[in-house]
Amino acid sequence: MPLIAHSPLPSFARLAREGVDVREPAAWDGPVLRVGLVNTMADGALAATERQFLRLLAAATPAAGVELHACGLPEIPRGDEARRHCDAHYLTLEALRGVRPHAVIVCGANVPDPDLARLYYREALVEVIEWVEASVPLAMFSCLATHAVLHYRHGKPRRALPDKRWGVFAHRVVAPEHPLCAGLPARLAAPHSRWNDVPAADFAAAGLQVLVVDDGGGVHLAATPDGRHVFMQGHPEYDPVSLLKEHKREVLRFAAGARADCPAPPHACLDAAGERRLAAHAADVARAVRAGAAAPSYPEDELLPHLADSWRAPTERLFASWLARLEDEAGV
Repeated sequence: MPLIAHSPLPSFARLAREGVDVREPAAWDGPVLRVGLVNTMADGALAATERQFLRLLAAATPAAGVELHACGLPEIPRGDEARRHCDAHYLTLEALRGVRPHAVIVCGANVPDPDLARLYYREALVEVIEWVEASVPLAMFSCLATHAVLHYRHGKPRRALPDKRWGVFAHRVVAPEHPLCAGLPARLAAPHSRWNDVPAADFAAAGLQVLVVDDGGGVHLAATPDGRHVFMQGHPEYDPVSLLKEHKREVLRFAAGARADCPAPPHACLDAAGERRLAAHAADVARAVRAGAAAPSYPEDELLPHLADSWRAPTERLFASWLARLEDEAGV
C-alpha cells in the first residue's frame, strides 16, 4: 500500500529514497486510512520509530493508502534537535483527536523503573489510553504502553526481570485460530529490549487473549477478545540494526565511565562471526579503559552484514492482518 505524504515529515522523503511507495496526496485518489502514532521513544530513536512503523504499514497488503499522523507528549523532555523535530512535524494530542484516526499506535520508552505509578508522564499517557479506548476503532500498544494499559486500566503492575530481556528470541503461536495469527508460522522470532514483564496470567485476568509467547512462556502478543486492541511486550517493529545501536550506546557509556561493566551483546542479534568480532572489540575497549586510553571505535558498519533479520516476514504478516481488519472497520 502507498504511504501518503500529507505532511513534510522527513521520514517520508527518506523512505521514498529507499524505494518505498510514497505519494503526494494529489497523486492518490484511492481510499485513505488515517493512523496515529503517539511516539514516546527517546530522542535517539524518535525518527527511527517513525520509519519502522511506516515501513511495516507500507509492506501490508490492503489497497488503501496510509496517512501517518505523529503525535508527541510535551511532558516528555527533549533535547534541542528532537524538540525542533516535534515542534515542526508532530501534532498535539488535541490535534490528533481532531484528525479522527481510524487507528492509533502507542509506543513505549526505555523506563527501567518497574513502578509505573512513578512514571513522570503518567497523566498524559493515561489521557491517551482513555481517549483511544473511548474513541478510536483500533489500537496497537507496544512495550511500555502495553504495561501502562495493564497497570492503569486493569491494576496489573509489571515486575522487574532478573536481567534485561535484550535480543532476538524464539516464540510460538498459541492461538493460531485468531485472525491476527492468520498466516503466521507456528514458531517465529521477535526482538525484545526491556527490564520488566507482565506474566501471562495477568494478561488473562485483564480479559486479554494471549496469542504468541516466548519459549519461557512470556507474552509477546495479546489482544482484546474483539481484536480491537493489540498488545506487544517486545519490539517487532525494530530494524535489524536497532539492537546493535542500543549496544553501541551502552558500550560508549562504559568507555565514558557511565556504567561499570562492558555490556554483553543482545541475544542472537548477530551470527557467530559477528559475535566473535564484537567480543574482540569488547576486549579492546576493556583494555583501553583500564589503561585510561581512548576506546576504539565501535565497528557498526563492519557488523551490519552479520545482523539477524528473522522477524521481518512474520511482523509484516501481523501488520497485514491488522490493517485488513482496519479496512473493514473503516469501511474503505
